Amino acid sequence: MFRKKSIFTFLKAQVAAFIGGITDYGLMIVLTEVFKLHFTFSILISGTVGAIINFSINRFWVFKNQCGYSSHINSQLLKFAMVVLGSISLKSLGTLIFQKVFLIDYRIGRLITDLFVSYGFNYPLIKYWVFRVNEKPDVIESN
Repeated sequence: MFRKKSIFTFLKAQVAAFIGGITDYGLMIVLTEVFKLHFTFSILISGTVGAIINFSINRFWVFKNQCGYSSHINSQLLKFAMVVLGSISLKSLGTLIFQKVFLIDYRIGRLITDLFVSYGFNYPLIKYWVFRVNEKPDVIESN
């Protein structure tokens, strides 16, 4: 059975993902439709902006009590950046496949791809790797 704390953390993470995702998706549309960038480049730029928002919300609200900032922010940023690179790559590739192979508009293909990437890739890595709870806090022993 799921613990209440795990469900609450999951829901808070979905709020963070939603805010970052709306920013990401909206910026992608603007960059593609207004500035005429190819959607794969728009996804790269918008994904970066959305990731910065998502990281900030996750670090300072969602996982604050879990990790207690026991992990240094530089370590979390590096891990988060790796997750974002994978996420942006998967989103760009998935959207391109939906558009080229299945002839689905890039905006719809992106939404479908986002569902799989968000729940199957981003959330597990962010929760269990980036903001992982340290079982044993790092303690420096003095003799």
